[in-house]
Amino acid sequence: MMTYEHLTGARKPVPAPRAQEQHPRPAPGPRRWLLPLLVAALLAQMAVAMVTTALQQTPTIDEPVYVGTAADYLHEHRLRLNPEHPPLGKLVVAAGVAVAGPRVDTAFPGDQGAFGRHLLYASGNDPWRLMFWARLPVIVLTLLFGLVVFAFAREVAGAPAGSVALALYTFSPDLVAHGSLATLDVPAAGSVLTSVWLLWRARGRARSHLPLAGAAFGAALATKMSVLPVVPVVLALAGWAVWHAGAPDRRTALLRAVKGAAVVAVVAVAVVWLSYLVVDPRLRWSPGEPVPAVHGVRGLLVELMPFPEAYRDGMRVQFAFEELPWQGFLFGHLYTGSLWYYLPVALLVKTPLGMLVLGAAGVVALVSVRELRPAAPHVLVPAAVLLLSAMQGARDFGTRYALFVPMFLAVAAGCVLAWRVRWAAVATGALVLFVAVSSARTFPFYLPYSNEAFGGPAQTRLRLHDSNVDWGQDLGRLADRLRTRYPGERVWLVYKGSGVPSFYGIDAADPRRVPPREVRGLLVVSDSAAAKAKGRLAALLDTARPVEDVGHSITVYRR
Repeated sequence: MMTYEHLTGARKPVPAPRAQEQHPRPAPGPRRWLLPLLVAALLAQMAVAMVTTALQQTPTIDEPVYVGTAADYLHEHRLRLNPEHPPLGKLVVAAGVAVAGPRVDTAFPGDQGAFGRHLLYASGNDPWRLMFWARLPVIVLTLLFGLVVFAFAREVAGAPAGSVALALYTFSPDLVAHGSLATLDVPAAGSVLTSVWLLWRARGRARSHLPLAGAAFGAALATKMSVLPVVPVVLALAGWAVWHAGAPDRRTALLRAVKGAAVVAVVAVAVVWLSYLVVDPRLRWSPGEPVPAVHGVRGLLVELMPFPEAYRDGMRVQFAFEELPWQGFLFGHLYTGSLWYYLPVALLVKTPLGMLVLGAAGVVALVSVRELRPAAPHVLVPAAVLLLSAMQGARDFGTRYALFVPMFLAVAAGCVLAWRVRWAAVATGALVLFVAVSSARTFPFYLPYSNEAFGGPAQTRLRLHDSNVDWGQDLGRLADRLRTRYPGERVWLVYKGSGVPSFYGIDAADPRRVPPREVRGLLVVSDSAAAKAKGRLAALLDTARPVEDVGHSITVYRR
């Protein structure tokens, strides 16, 4: 008798069991909710830290410019202020400014810095309320980027890796500090991260993910011009995503890869144009200050950019900034110009030790573990290119120019768990806990954070300056301290920031404008000003006794 096997040469398929014969799937238990609860808890603690910081800090040096420009966008719909940065990040800030509803004196004739201070302190507005609402959209965006970090690491190395990456992201003092400010650094870095994550996902779903990646990268370009050096990397990753999908032959694969990169480029350029059109549909460009001329290769590069004239003029302003003799401060050394190793050293000081260890191990894992190697170009190359570009900059002002490093480093650190060794999970957990404790100890003074190897936040001023330590954020705390501990005493103040001391009730004089013998009482100096002290101020500090510090960014001396 002929059987099924004789006729087909294959085994006869076994019919699927009937529904009543199948074993019922067990009901999902409480473990199903552990991961979402962990994600929610990590983001919640970061939100609390950022909201607390946003409520307690007075405006930093750059914030009045962005808030004033955002208010000008809302009321005048004109491209006039702050051309050195494209509009999108300030439109994000404008969402909060619109809720605050400030009075805006659009006829004020001052430059962008004066315009912002006038809005905050001389237009009848409450600067505390206005700054909180301006900062809130950036806080929300920072939390959303945390979800991107989690998703990226989870898709590369699994859910535990995603949890580790998110924990390191949410406990990063730099990300908490700058994520709670109405500035552009976190939105730009997070947009690059999001575009790279979408390009990673595009390897299997290019048609749906490439336009999204282009939109995310366009958002980065429309926020800060410092991301321009990573354009070739993003386009190469876009082409690789399409190539990875396969094709009948190499020529077809190459053509598809080029088309994929073109989709990302076209969408990104469109987003930049759209950000300007949202401000002014007629694209009227009337710079509030003279735009410098740029010649040579840089000038040609600017002319070839497929962006609005306002964007290209902003590039000209940025190139002009690079020609100025900025001062830097590193480990007690004051210098003019820039040091190529400044940013790596500053990152070593201001990154938690546990994150440094896990990040370095994660980089090794991405390169050495076979299953992770396809993700290595996505996680490592964009951050490396942006860091190398930032290291060539003329302004050694802080790690805010490299906030993409802790973002991508968190993703890399999660990949440590791909090493299937017994000690990996335990060591990773211990190091994450170390990061969490280090971050909690600096609360709520995140801007001046430095890790334990360099003495913690109280010692940062001895090694770094500007936005690493003192960005003008503690003027309100200083006012409270003077009022409660030193009532009625004579105060001399050297404040480096955009706040207006008299608005907060600080009655002080500048000690540099009188003979040294007249400076008696309390001498209060911003740590960034002290780091760069020369001449009369240096002599005054040499003959003064430090009494206490305020927020690890302002020192009170007695003289």
